[in-house]
Amino acid sequence: MAWLCWAQLCSREALGGSRLRGHRFALYTQQRSGFKRAPRKPEPQKTDKETSSKPYRSGLSPPVQETVLCSSSRSLKRLVKPFFFTIGFTGCAFGTAAIWQYEYLKSRVQSYFDEARADWMDKLQPQKSGDFRKQINKWWNSLSEGQRTVTGIIAANVLVFCLWRIPSMQRIMATYFTSNPASRVLCSPMLLSTFSHFSFLHMAANMYVLWSFSSSIVSLLGREQFMAVYLSAGVISTFVSYVSKITTGRFGPSLGASGAIMTVLAAVCMKIPEAKLAIIFLPMFTFTAGNALKAIIALDTTGLVLGWKFFDHAAHLGGALFGIWYVTYGHELIWKNRELLVKAWHEMRSKSRGKGGGGSH
Repeated sequence: MAWLCWAQLCSREALGGSRLRGHRFALYTQQRSGFKRAPRKPEPQKTDKETSSKPYRSGLSPPVQETVLCSSSRSLKRLVKPFFFTIGFTGCAFGTAAIWQYEYLKSRVQSYFDEARADWMDKLQPQKSGDFRKQINKWWNSLSEGQRTVTGIIAANVLVFCLWRIPSMQRIMATYFTSNPASRVLCSPMLLSTFSHFSFLHMAANMYVLWSFSSSIVSLLGREQFMAVYLSAGVISTFVSYVSKITTGRFGPSLGASGAIMTVLAAVCMKIPEAKLAIIFLPMFTFTAGNALKAIIALDTTGLVLGWKFFDHAAHLGGALFGIWYVTYGHELIWKNRELLVKAWHEMRSKSRGKGGGGSH
């Protein structure tokens, strides 16, 4: 049941064993000073340009190459491009979701009779019971709408995980699939890193949490709105991580889906705070979703203040706060005001059909 899924997910979140920006935690690194190639001469004190960071090696961390920090790494100017990227991407995500929903509803009406005819023909010519394709269709149809929605997200995470296993891809993966405000590439990793995991256990835990919450969050928001929220949450949580790293000077690459999943968790817990949850291996201990969310926020706040490096606590908090804000205010401010965009899209489509020879609606 959905309650059990939430319980299992929240418990893993509270214990820090699963979806916590574990994705981002995996690559958090220790700093050390490095040297530039130069003729052998007595060297004075190293400047910022000569400072580098060497990744902390663990089973969760990929063998990332040393990242040279530029002299402006601590400059707030490095947040300008990520800020506008966050705003622009979020706007595009919700705009695309609104158009997607419009087109889906329209096509659903148009294909009603085609689907009815296909079902009738299937009854006249039933497939063999052992047909593999029929078994796949049967499994797919048995899934909830939420589970079908996140299947693509999970598949993308699995694909990126496999790319990490290719030695020749290591440099590209470290550049574009880990987020770090000290990197030369700032914007695209804000999205790509939310689909990136180096450790199998890390990916499995995050995807299990997402799968467990999928039915609840999609039933609350709908498929299209959920996708806009999830993708935006990944970018927003990464931006919060950037702000934290630059202001504190605690640089290091991060990766994983935890920031986005934290948004999903916070949204569900806010909408159904009285839901009873339990720790996956300790089902006898139950607590409410509201209390679980408070505990997670308190844990990440403590980690951020004390400088714990195993998780990207800033990304966790960014995702959780975005989820709380969205279900409280964002849905009304953003999603319920999409009519103007949908109307403009409808008029544009009507005009294009009219020019193509078809009558406008």
